[in-house]
Amino acid sequence: MRKKFTDKQTKILDVAEELIAKKGFEGTSVRDICSKANINVAMISYYFGSKEKMMSYLYQYRVQRTKESFSEFAQTIKEGKPEMQMKEIVNYVISLLFKYSYFHGFVTQEMRSLDNVKDDLLEFYQTCVGRLDEIIKRGIVSGVFHNAPKSEDILTMIIGSTLFVIRNKNFYEMYVPANNDAQYMKEAEQKLKNSTLLSVFALLDYDAD
Repeated sequence: MRKKFTDKQTKILDVAEELIAKKGFEGTSVRDICSKANINVAMISYYFGSKEKMMSYLYQYRVQRTKESFSEFAQTIKEGKPEMQMKEIVNYVISLLFKYSYFHGFVTQEMRSLDNVKDDLLEFYQTCVGRLDEIIKRGIVSGVFHNAPKSEDILTMIIGSTLFVIRNKNFYEMYVPANNDAQYMKEAEQKLKNSTLLSVFALLDYDAD
């Protein structure tokens, strides 16, 4: 069942996410969150139970918001040509994963295995696959795509490649010249987008002419 968050919970989670993005999970304390959210420390226990449970709720909250934003984005481009839609969706998903890459500092397998989180992730993946399916079918009918790979395989390639890059910075940075972390993330994201698009359009046997 989809978790519904109260306005107060949403405010706290938004603040927690903002601080973690800036200071990292280990560098963000409950007191930091409470101070910025202008609440008593006891409110964390009241609304979430503990800091660890709050992190689980934060992950679930972000998954829900990501699914909603993806659906809204897909609607804005639905009238475009299939090749444009495919490019935009690949870039959008990769950008989202890079934007929220700091989640990998605290999201555990246990969090991903929680029933509510699993349901939200599954719904998000199914939404992505459904949209990719529609684009591929349109591309085949219009003649710009000559092959119809499985949408779930394309999504797996996009997400899997992006998570590999995010989790293996010590390897990938050898191939991405950068002077600092911010520049590295920007250059790595663009490099990955370029290579992923090449792979996806090759699978689709895209006819640019």
